Amino acid sequence: MIKKLDNNLRGPSEHNVRDQIVEAAAEYFSRYGYEKTTVSDLAKSIGFSKAYIYKFFATKQAIGEVICSNTLSAILKAIDEAMVGSPTASERLRRMFKAVVEASSQLFFEDRKLYDIAASAAGEQWQSCTLYQEQIKKIILEIVHAGRESGEFERKTPIDETVNAIYLVIQPYGNPLLLQHNLHLAEHAPMILSNLILRSLSP
Repeated sequence: MIKKLDNNLRGPSEHNVRDQIVEAAAEYFSRYGYEKTTVSDLAKSIGFSKAYIYKFFATKQAIGEVICSNTLSAILKAIDEAMVGSPTASERLRRMFKAVVEASSQLFFEDRKLYDIAASAAGEQWQSCTLYQEQIKKIILEIVHAGRESGEFERKTPIDETVNAIYLVIQPYGNPLLLQHNLHLAEHAPMILSNLILRSLSP
C-alpha cells in the first residue's frame, strides 16, 4: 500500500519532504509505471495537492531524475565494490564490465517499472543518465591509465579513442534501451568481450 503523507505536519524540512515525495513516487512508479503516471495521480495517491508537489519538483521528470539518479548511483556503487582488491588493471576491467551487466540486468528483472524510468532517461538523455555515462567513462579512463602505467596496455592509441571504444563495447549491456534486446547474451558477454578488449590493449 502506498503510504499517505501528511502535509499538515509542522516543521518538516524541505529536504525531508522532497525525500518523502521521491520515496512515495518510486513506489507508485514501480506499481503503475512511469509513463502512465501523471503528477495528479501521484499527488492523489500520497495525499498531497498537485500544487504542493510542484513546490518541490517542477515536473514529473524532475521526480524521475532523482529516482533514476539513485538507481544509477547504486549501479556505480556495485561497480566500485566489484573492483575492490583487483590486483591488475586487466582484472579491474573484467570486474567492471561484469558488474555493469549484472547490476543492469538485475534492475531489469527485479523492478521492471523502475527500469522503465532508466529507459526513459536513456532515450531522452536526462541529466542523471548523462552524468552516469560520464562516470562510466571516468572509470574506464582510470583503468586504462593504470594499465598503461603498469605496462599491461599499449600506449600508441590516443587514450580518448581507447576509452570511447571500450565504452561503446559496453553500451549494449549498460544502456537500458539496448540491454532489453541483449539479455539473452548477458550471461556470457562480459567474459567474451572483456577478453577481446584486453587482447586489443596488449602492448
